[in-house]
Amino acid sequence: MTQAQAARLMDGTALARRIVEDTARQAAALTGRTGTAPCLATVLVGEDPASVTYVRMKQNRCRKAGITSRHVALPATTTTDELVGTLRELSADPEVHGILLQHPVGDHIDERAAFEAIAPEKDVDGVTFASFATMSFGLPGFVSCTPGGIVRLLDEYGVDPAGKRAVVVGRSAILGKPVGMLLLARDATVTYCHSRTRDLSAAVREADIVVAAVGRPRLIRGQDIKPGAVVIDAGYNPGNVGDVDFDSAVERASLITPVPGGVGPMTIATLLEQTVTAAARQLGV
Repeated sequence: MTQAQAARLMDGTALARRIVEDTARQAAALTGRTGTAPCLATVLVGEDPASVTYVRMKQNRCRKAGITSRHVALPATTTTDELVGTLRELSADPEVHGILLQHPVGDHIDERAAFEAIAPEKDVDGVTFASFATMSFGLPGFVSCTPGGIVRLLDEYGVDPAGKRAVVVGRSAILGKPVGMLLLARDATVTYCHSRTRDLSAAVREADIVVAAVGRPRLIRGQDIKPGAVVIDAGYNPGNVGDVDFDSAVERASLITPVPGGVGPMTIATLLEQTVTAAARQLGV
């Protein structure tokens, strides 16, 4: 690949639109067959502006997909026990088929305890220990939405991870770690990098597939991208800036996700798709 050959953009918006359209058809069929529409409950602690906007966007997408949306808004002073109680109530509610806890939830809350209060069969965001285990072992369950969306993007653009070196920059429980496990399941050789990785640039230069998921703007530079590599930017920072320096990386990669319009739309599409799947399983169809 020469300097004159810029990378092809991986259009997450277009793929997500098709997934949501298919999900809407499945939701309509399920509703017609059972008389019950799939229902996603969203739980938000506090009034963080970005989280409020994100939840509202998910509610709008739910409506377009024929999914009922139930929103539970809790004050910023909510305790871990109170949040756990709310999530357990939703888990026990037969009218709710999927549960999304919008994060962050505040430093005073034990987020992991809250996640584990979500019943695995309703964990459509793929955040529980059970979901991570079933995903890692290739068993029926729900994947973490952003990693799941990333794999769908790779499939859409004909990227087979088998035998390739994949470098995941980031090790969060709902993004970095699970996307590495999904790539491993596709027979990639996976390296996890993080804040304590020595000579990050050297690791990235060896990668056929780079997944940037660390939350540091423009951390991955074009000069460190192996010519022809596939670059997935799962970062989102203020100013619509990803974790990859797009302008320099686009000159070396073969495929690259833009920010916005790459990974983000796939996350929501995966959430909606898994909500309909969860409803179908719970309704026995």
